[in-house]
Parts: sequence; structure tokens; C-alpha cells
Amino acid sequence: MPAFAAGEAHAGVAPMAERLFTVAGLPITNSMVTSWVVAAVLIIVIRIAIKRPQLVPTRAQAMVESLVEGVLDLITPIVGNKVAKHAFPLLIALFTYILIQNWSGLFPGVGTVYMIDHETGGWMEFVRPGNADMNGTLALAAVAFAGWFYLIMRYAGPKLVLKDIFGNKADKNEIPAVIYYPLFVVFFAVGLIEVVSIAFRPISLSFRLFGNVFGGENLMHAMSGIMKWGLPLPFYFLEILIGFVQALVFTLLVSVYIGLICNHGDDHDEEHGHGHTGEHKETAH
Repeated sequence: MPAFAAGEAHAGVAPMAERLFTVAGLPITNSMVTSWVVAAVLIIVIRIAIKRPQLVPTRAQAMVESLVEGVLDLITPIVGNKVAKHAFPLLIALFTYILIQNWSGLFPGVGTVYMIDHETGGWMEFVRPGNADMNGTLALAAVAFAGWFYLIMRYAGPKLVLKDIFGNKADKNEIPAVIYYPLFVVFFAVGLIEVVSIAFRPISLSFRLFGNVFGGENLMHAMSGIMKWGLPLPFYFLEILIGFVQALVFTLLVSVYIGLICNHGDDHDEEHGHGHTGEHKETAH
């Protein structure tokens, strides 16, 4: 599609994903198609790579194992040993999916193949990166938030969650009672602010990812308009770097949110363990 034809539709990337067709009354957008294709390719490639795991791994199996070990080693100190293996499927899925979705804008045809919009008569992109659509990033944030809620309730428990948010963090043995007990009111008020902060986490996650990917797509379109026969390599490398960083940031933030509550459980277990050990030693003496 000539550059001028695309420019007539809109300058740069359209702010909203555009509808390609409708199925049972539900609009199917260009970003949804890209997301489905990327998800299908990921599933097929990984299944082929580890179809028959071998003791001496093939190159494809070694790459998948390196990814698995790298992500697990990265998140374990953050979320805690108790929750790491349970949170791992969610976190590695988020990282891999977001990474490939971010890089999908660099694939041939994405953002450069256009079709006629029969409603307006103008041109629209046939394929568009999934994370350049706010609906896609909001869905990712919703999945991450649902996984976070399940993990903290399952492996920390409602009692510890409420104590972590609203409980008195002061040490009763080090602070006079006249100061310690009024602090409950202070920490309860801080807990209410924390609840508001938690409620805004999905919004911040989705807006951060959308803004960077959408901005990158506009940059690529702008450079395509300047250089008709290709893009300078530095911009490709920049988008590769940004795509990786944003996938890593999203995954690490979700890990931190889980670890802020679930990692306390490890600390409490260790303290109880040390306490019981000391009691046993004293009994033995």
C-alpha cells in the first residue's frame, strides 16, 4: 500500500483498534486478529520445541529450558520460595506473551498492509499489534490482577492480607502502649490509601504498556513516511529493546505485587522455625 494512501486515513496509528468484521454481533478488530495469531504461534512453536524432552536437549529444547530457568530464578527472590512455583505459570506466560506481542509490530505486514473500511470508505490497517490497543493491555492487567488475588488469598490467606494492609506495623515491645494503640487508627487510614493504590494497579500496568507500544508504532510509521524504502536499523533495535524492557517491567511489577504480601509468609515461617528450634534447644539443655 502506498504511503500516501495510508496517510489519507489518519496520521500515524489510529488511537483505537479498527473493526474488520463481526461474529455473532461481536466486533473482531485488527489487534484481536494479531493477538490470536501470536498466541497460536507461541503454543505451536513451544509444543514442537518440547514435544519429546530429551536428556541431552536439542537446541530448541535448550532455549525453552533457558527461558523457564531464567524467569524462575528472576521471580523467586521477589515472590518468595513458597509461592514461586505456583506463580511461575502466570508470570512466564505474561512475559512471553507480552514480549512477542510487543515485537509483533516489527514483523513484515504488521502496520503496513491496509484494507478498505467499507463504512467510511478510507483505509485501515489489516493487522495491528495487540498491545497497541488499550483493550488488549487492560485484558492483560485484568488477568494479572486476578492471578495476584488468587495467589495472595491461596498462599497468604485473608487474615495475613488484612493484617498486611490494615494491621499495626509497630513493634509492641519497643513502643509504649500510649503510642502503640493509637497507631491502629493511623495504620487503618494508611490501609485505606493502600486499597486505592491496589485498585489503580491494573490501570497503571495497562496504560504504561499501551503508551510505550503505541508510541513505538507511531515512531515506526513516522520513519516509514520519511524513508520510503525501509527503516534505519537503530529504530528496529530501539523497538526490540523497548519491547523487551516493557515485558520485563510488567512481569516484575506483578511479581512485586505478589511478593509484597506472599513473601511475608516466608519470613513468618522462618521466624517461627527459628523460634521452635530455639525452644527445642532450650528443652534439650
